[in-house]
Amino acid sequence: MVLVAAVTVATAVLAVTNQLQLYIHPRYILFTVIMVAIGGVVLVASLIARSAGQEDSEETPGRASRAFSYIGLVLAAALAVGMLALPPATLTSATAQQRDVSSTTVGADTQDAAAVASAPAAAFSSFTVIDWASLLRQTTDVSFYRDKPVSVVGFIVPDSEDPDNVFYVSRFFVTCCAVDAQPTGIPIYLPDWSATFDADAWVQVSGTFETNPSSASTQPLAVQPSEITPVEQPSDPYLY
Repeated sequence: MVLVAAVTVATAVLAVTNQLQLYIHPRYILFTVIMVAIGGVVLVASLIARSAGQEDSEETPGRASRAFSYIGLVLAAALAVGMLALPPATLTSATAQQRDVSSTTVGADTQDAAAVASAPAAAFSSFTVIDWASLLRQTTDVSFYRDKPVSVVGFIVPDSEDPDNVFYVSRFFVTCCAVDAQPTGIPIYLPDWSATFDADAWVQVSGTFETNPSSASTQPLAVQPSEITPVEQPSDPYLY
């Protein structure tokens, strides 16, 4: 009951503070809040029933039973405090590297290369890392990307093949919840980038795609940045 109460309160607090979307897709928030409300009603009813049952019962629990009850209560309380006290946090570059940001197929059909081939430069101002990553999976012809300026926001994930000179500006794509979140990103070529930026830092990168100068990275193209600006983490860091 302690755990149920902690989950109920923690979920309600996350919903009120608009942080529940750090864990689940926004389309499931209303459903989750309704279920939490039902859970709270059931919890209160269970506590009332339990209290009435204890008053009617004359059986005295044994020493072993009481010991296990106390141990269970302590463990449940510790977990409850952890859920309520620890601040919510987004997934990091460590998770992105574990799930291989360079090979994920998320967003493969987000943009159609043929449809945007002759689009004006202004059309690309709203493109996210998912949009650009989807184009990179359709074509790596450098001429396709001429006159197509890149301006994206994401967090830094070091390239596993050339971590000194290449990083990914990345976002997580969520279809259900943070458990199934898939990282996607586009490579940025910037020699000795770690002297200026840290992994997990949120940045806005502007530039254009060119042939990747890195001899270690297998990515054929990379953004040659004209400007990289540190930014605050967005209130909604995931893409959907």
